[in-house]
Amino acid sequence: MSHLLSIIIAAPFVAALLLLPCRSTDRLLMRWISLLGSLVSLTGSLIVAWRYDIKAGGLQMAELYPLVPSLGIDIRLAVDGWGVSLLLLTGIIITTGVLASWTLKDREKEFFALLLILVAGVFGVFVCQDLFVFFLFYEIAVLPMYLLIAIWGSSNKVADAGPFRFIWKLFDIGGREYAAMKLTLMLLVGSAFILVAVIALYQAAGAHTFDMGVLGAFKYDASLQKWIFPLVWLGFGTLAGVFPFHTWSPDGHASAPTAVSMLHAGVLMKLGAFGVIRIGMMMLPEGAHAWVWAVGLIAAINVLYGALSAMAQKDLKYIIAYSSVSHMGVVMLGAATLTQGGWNGAVYQMFAHGIMTGLFFALVGLVYERAHTREVGKMGGFAQAMPIVAAFFTLGCLSSLGLPGTAGFVAEFLVFAGAWSGPHLWWALPAVAGAFITAIYVLRVTRDVFWGPGPSEQFHDLLDARKTELGALWILGTCIVLFGLWPRLLLDYIDPATTQNLAMATQTAQLTPTPATAVAAQAPPPVAPPAATAAVAHAAAGGGR
Repeated sequence: MSHLLSIIIAAPFVAALLLLPCRSTDRLLMRWISLLGSLVSLTGSLIVAWRYDIKAGGLQMAELYPLVPSLGIDIRLAVDGWGVSLLLLTGIIITTGVLASWTLKDREKEFFALLLILVAGVFGVFVCQDLFVFFLFYEIAVLPMYLLIAIWGSSNKVADAGPFRFIWKLFDIGGREYAAMKLTLMLLVGSAFILVAVIALYQAAGAHTFDMGVLGAFKYDASLQKWIFPLVWLGFGTLAGVFPFHTWSPDGHASAPTAVSMLHAGVLMKLGAFGVIRIGMMMLPEGAHAWVWAVGLIAAINVLYGALSAMAQKDLKYIIAYSSVSHMGVVMLGAATLTQGGWNGAVYQMFAHGIMTGLFFALVGLVYERAHTREVGKMGGFAQAMPIVAAFFTLGCLSSLGLPGTAGFVAEFLVFAGAWSGPHLWWALPAVAGAFITAIYVLRVTRDVFWGPGPSEQFHDLLDARKTELGALWILGTCIVLFGLWPRLLLDYIDPATTQNLAMATQTAQLTPTPATAVAAQAPPPVAPPAATAAVAHAAAGGGR
């Protein structure tokens, strides 16, 4: 199939359009349309993984659709090993998210339509090779979150107390509207930084194209790279939960409905880390090397701060939300090492954490729907009434603390090894400390909620997972074990892509800027080669790099 990538992106969008003429009474039809759109994308992602030539590596399955030729803007699609892994993650999360939302009873048409539009943007980010369209897909993935949280979310009111209680009351701290607006405003500020960086790269290259292969092969002035890289890092890093711009994340996680929390933590936060590596570290190698000390330092803070904050929480969703901040710190720490193992671990952690948090939020949604509370202190002994939910929650906890045999262990081991072999050995210490703290709070939570004393009388009749809910749990749980016991299933895709992509980020010699016309002349018509390949070809041609 020559249009496989575009089909993966278009399927959720087409499904969203098919939902529009549905009547409010066609609830089952709307669910099946949404599930079908998700399954088409998941199936397409599996076909991409099957057809991808691991030995050849690089960008494959290229597609080109001119969009605004006068400005050099085209829809350029291609996938490398990283993209294959993240396409699979997105397909799994959206499919299980629809299954977990099967019992939704409020404005289903609008909910599923926004959810599908959001995920279409996510798919687009992972395979787009045009920088401007990359940014457009990124915005499509982020903006629907406001409505999804503000309309279908839940509120967690904060008591008016302390010296700033008037501020809490004024802004409705803990309300779903507050969470939705806070998320949107902070991510829009980050998007403004990204847009400035995109325009600056386009103007500096002077190649009259947004082709990421061409822009990545151009040798930007070192001083330019050093002020553009922080914009890219903070712009995308805001979505990745980089401290101290992470504060939207716990509120957004806690207020979002189940499927939105699954996509939010499971996939959307990965867009930020993916953007930092793909745009910042690969296209601005000298800027990345100048700032990598800060990226690693903040990542180490993320790991420890997120873990300690999760330990202090009493709300089940906030525990998982702050845990996500910690685990995304592991991703950024792996990226900051600029080593083969670190980058492999960063991408593997994106996948493993996405599956794990998808499972967690699906389970929390089930518990909240039945118990009508998320406060850990009010729950206990739920394993007696919900043994399946308890078993899968325990599995998620074991992956979160990095138990061997789970996907979380593989990812963290690679990142820790990469940090230890990198130039900043001390980064490994807070990472290991964060894993230790994680083990404490996840084991405590699973004990208090599920394996402690029996439930009180008000919880004696809780229902266990069933039907579509059970299907979502089995898919996610199986992935945790499968990719933990057989990591080569993913690493065979990730490692060759890392080898090629890392080449761009490790070239820091001060060289004469390359004429943009020469770079543009070397770019092939359909899709430019991966950044590292383009740089090597350019050096062989005597272009100055």
